[in-house]
Amino acid sequence: MSVGVPPPLLHVRGLDVRVADVCAVRALEIDLMAGQRLAILGRNGVGKSTLLAALAGLHASQGVLECGGRAIADWPARALARLRGWLPQHAEDPFASSVEEAVLVGRHPWLERFEWEGEDDLRVAAAALSAMGLQGFAQRNVQTLSGGERQRVAIAALLAQTPQLYLLDEPLTHLDLAGQISVLDHFRSVTEAGAAVAMVLHDINLALRWASHVLILFGAGEWCAGPAEEMASAELFGRALGYPLRALRDGSHVHFVPG
Repeated sequence: MSVGVPPPLLHVRGLDVRVADVCAVRALEIDLMAGQRLAILGRNGVGKSTLLAALAGLHASQGVLECGGRAIADWPARALARLRGWLPQHAEDPFASSVEEAVLVGRHPWLERFEWEGEDDLRVAAAALSAMGLQGFAQRNVQTLSGGERQRVAIAALLAQTPQLYLLDEPLTHLDLAGQISVLDHFRSVTEAGAAVAMVLHDINLALRWASHVLILFGAGEWCAGPAEEMASAELFGRALGYPLRALRDGSHVHFVPG
């Protein structure tokens, strides 16, 4: 690494991730720098969620896995939570709480033990709710929300955590098209402010609209990664998704439809 150049927010070399006898990825090598947006694509069950959990340090793996220039296993839990944020595929609401309380959970890594949230934390939570179009929802019970509203609350909690590296597992679940575009556009602005984002996505056209880089999982540990414009191939995506695709060009943009 050159003097004065910050390390990647995510540095992966020779990473193997397995679930029982199933190999999600083998010998993965990627770097995710500040300002970059990575879309992770592949068929259902190929291991995208397992890989994302491994990149977050929440699933066993073998190989080199670093965040901010330091092995992820060497980070103290609180410090890692300030650097790396993870959105699981399913949000759980075992107890009734207000939307504001649910979002303030994202502030816990920034609080000392037994410390209550202060005015700054409340402002961060309010800004996160506003970013997700949830102004006026602060006192709503999370158990009364629709699936799309609850998904936006989960994303707002992650935003309130203010990490530098965001790892999101299918964040567009339950969202209508306007909501999907809004979320993608907001995370574009997050990277423009200096963060890095990796998302598991299913819609390849939305992924190409948003991502600067793409990682495709083919199964049995096989993968391919690179800049989005270089990965925009009907052959690659068709092979990954298990269905032939056809590319349609609209000026400088390419869209993929079933062949």
